[in-house]
Amino acid sequence: MYAEAREKPSISYGLGAGAQVTDFKFWIIAGELTGQGVCSRVGGMSEEQLKLTGAWLKTPLGRWCLAAEQRLVRRVVDTIFGEQFLQIGVWGGADSFLRHARTQRHALVDWRDGVGADMLSEPGRLAIASDSVDAVLLPHTLELTESPHALLREVDRVLRADGHLVTLTFKPGGPWGLRHAFARQGYPPGQRRIIGEGRLRDWLELLSYDVGPRTRYCHALPFESLGRLGRLSEDAWLARWLPLLSGGYLLRARKRVYPLTPIRPVWKRPRLKAVGGLVEPSARTSQSRIRQ
Repeated sequence: MYAEAREKPSISYGLGAGAQVTDFKFWIIAGELTGQGVCSRVGGMSEEQLKLTGAWLKTPLGRWCLAAEQRLVRRVVDTIFGEQFLQIGVWGGADSFLRHARTQRHALVDWRDGVGADMLSEPGRLAIASDSVDAVLLPHTLELTESPHALLREVDRVLRADGHLVTLTFKPGGPWGLRHAFARQGYPPGQRRIIGEGRLRDWLELLSYDVGPRTRYCHALPFESLGRLGRLSEDAWLARWLPLLSGGYLLRARKRVYPLTPIRPVWKRPRLKAVGGLVEPSARTSQSRIRQ
């Protein structure tokens, strides 16, 4: 059936030697993805693309943009509490964003081996129980996976009611979008696609998510050779008055589940019963009083 199959132990969430998550057992196989908790090596981004993205993040422009993303994510996750925080996809380092999580547990899931993830799982079929995660972070994961729609459906499945979804995405317009359109390997190198804000909002609204306002960041020209001359400070007035120079945006959405209260059908309306002891008024009584 499969060329390789092996069982791995439970995944530790970094809460100490005894803190283990027994539900996250998985197998690495060389074949199809079948069953709960089974991970395939197929799909996602190739090793060459992974090296290209890692090399770009080591450039001055890449480090500067990553630092801006870390600041934004830290502001957002400071207000998110609960039990489980899940990051899908490595961006920068394995602990670039998880160290800011305020939940009781946190984990990193990726579909590529050798990136320091806590668990390997296909993004289109996550080996995670439904309604078990309080917050999900997608740092450019929608741009790197083969099917962003399948990933969003899986995120919606594993998120609990009123759960939080945070996405980091590069912007298709402006200088960054032009550089990506004309670059042979995309820009930043290794990017499969760039998703616009309106398009991503439509996807999330179709899944009944409340999408908050976007936050633009990385106001710079997409040229590493310019150095500091091509980079501007991350001020609020830049995001308002110079939106075309921004390289990416952050969106925060919340899963809404509206419970339905069944209404029992009324097959027969109850008849009103007369209360005993009441005197029914009549016209005779009023006429007799007038004669007197």
